[in-house]
Amino acid sequence: MTQKEIGELRRHFRADRVAISRIYGCYVNTNREIIAYIDESLALMPQAEQEKYLGLLKKSMSGALGRNLIDIVFTTQQAAGSPEHDLLMRLRDSKLSDPEAREALYRRIIENADMEDSNYVILLAADSYDVPKKRRDGSAGDSEDVFNYIICAVCPTRDVKPELQFFPGDNEFHSTVTGQVVAPTEMGFMFPAFDDRAANIYNALFYTRDPSDTHADLIAGLFNADLPMSAGEQREAFEAALGEALGDECGFEVVRSVNERLAALIREHREEKSGEALAVTAREVGDMLADVGVSEAAVGTFRERCLSSFGEGAVIRPENVIDEKRLVVRSEELTVTAAQEESFKLESRVIDGRKYILIPVGATVEVNGLEAGV
Repeated sequence: MTQKEIGELRRHFRADRVAISRIYGCYVNTNREIIAYIDESLALMPQAEQEKYLGLLKKSMSGALGRNLIDIVFTTQQAAGSPEHDLLMRLRDSKLSDPEAREALYRRIIENADMEDSNYVILLAADSYDVPKKRRDGSAGDSEDVFNYIICAVCPTRDVKPELQFFPGDNEFHSTVTGQVVAPTEMGFMFPAFDDRAANIYNALFYTRDPSDTHADLIAGLFNADLPMSAGEQREAFEAALGEALGDECGFEVVRSVNERLAALIREHREEKSGEALAVTAREVGDMLADVGVSEAAVGTFRERCLSSFGEGAVIRPENVIDEKRLVVRSEELTVTAAQEESFKLESRVIDGRKYILIPVGATVEVNGLEAGV
């Protein structure tokens, strides 16, 4: 899926547009026990409740591809007949009207979700989207296909702190406790994927609120699929490949330059609005290293380390391995932070045998908000 396709579904995901008839789900305690079921008509809910439920489900289509949104790929053998894929197809084809299939999905989530410290809610809905035909001028025409899919959200609950509430009949304030409320969606998924604006039963889209945590056990339990590296793991692997491969050549200017170039790619990609997730190859990053003087041997070692860490045909997601907004230089004594687009102004120097990071300044400098001379 692309960001454009995700955005198209998100714009459709409103109470006056979706074809969701019922909201299903269950409430689970910390002992992995279902203590209540949800089976309610969306149309009969007050508008405020409709918006709350749809907002929690819609969150499962939020964030950036490769970070919060993870593409799950089924093998041909799985799609031809595996327990995990068959279950998802039963749910999709029945539009969640099959209670046994719903229960089976709840159990898979409960057995594999890492939510031991919190009660949580599992929400499920089935939707049908009339996919409008795209005209040459970019406008939408009549629908020529219907995209049927299911969407799931797993949301922790939290206790509400006691608050003082005004009671008009007594003309007094009293402490009230309203129990537990549903917190923002922690993880979720949609099936099938919406690829090329059509259903792709070979893919699902998984959501994680925290890009550093892919909820590997849940992905394995639901999809039995190869697990992608989390954003945090990608960053650690990239930094390790740079540091170990370059050794003494991993100087300030090399790291600053690579960060600057990757940040520029992120900005350019965002401006292009292509909808595809941005990715670069280890070879392309290696070319950046060679451009700033890194030896051919070190560049080759870097590419080999990336292949080992990221896998065959590896691609690197720039937004996962650098901070596009800031360059942070940290020593034992001080930390210096600079905007990425201004980081080229920083210089590393050795003066009288001591290493320095030089920061150019203008006519005036502020120190704790006060203008001070230099």
